Amino acid sequence: MTLLFGTTGCFPSFQLAGFPEYNSGKMFDIKSWAEYIVEWAAKDPYGFLTTVILALTPLFLASAVLSWKLAKMIEAREREQKKKQKRQENIAKAKRIKKD
Repeated sequence: MTLLFGTTGCFPSFQLAGFPEYNSGKMFDIKSWAEYIVEWAAKDPYGFLTTVILALTPLFLASAVLSWKLAKMIEAREREQKKKQKRQENIAKAKRIKKD
């Protein structure tokens, strides 16, 4: 681990295997990172796709679970609204019968 000193303080910097070196003291260089990703995808497309799919799988699962829960909540709300509407109709019907 190395430390990069700048005007805002002391930031730890980790060099991961296969990632480009930090240049000119920047903490994160988007251009070199993007070049690395494109190079990785070109050299090992199956490994790249496998990694991307594995990284996104938990997000897909979370999305599916949350969508299912939302659908159940919407169904429950609709049932409750129908129940309330039916109740209001019955109350109004009872009031009309009572007035007669």
